[in-house]
Amino acid sequence: MASVSIYLNFSKDCEAAFTFYQSVFGGEFAGQGFQRFGGMPPTEGAPPMPDEVKNLILHVELPIVGGFQLMGSDAPEGFGPPIVAGNNAHINLQLDTREETKRLFDAFAEDGVVTMELAEMFWGDYFGSCTDKFGIQWMFNCAE
Repeated sequence: MASVSIYLNFSKDCEAAFTFYQSVFGGEFAGQGFQRFGGMPPTEGAPPMPDEVKNLILHVELPIVGGFQLMGSDAPEGFGPPIVAGNNAHINLQLDTREETKRLFDAFAEDGVVTMELAEMFWGDYFGSCTDKFGIQWMFNCAE
């Protein structure tokens, strides 16, 4: 079923932030809990992952209010633009079909900036991201 969530990026303190959010909202982390960069499969042609990055958070989800999912990760240097207040949140769309995913991605990317082309990802989703022409950051996921 399609859903919308907010995705937060941190420089190096995602685990501390989400531990705090869990203390406020209660509940348990969804899925595999704190997933770390060190558990990510190597990318062909990419240099080895630096040791200081391996323990950082690749992904975490926490159900908060009304079934809403708060998601997050660390964004270490070299894995995207530097994190500053204002560029560290994305609206995440979890969509039901690839066709809808592509349609929405193309619409938001028009006159905007594609930050990651739609493609198959190691976690199994069809994923891409962009910043629309108004400066709002979007993520698109489809597990179909």
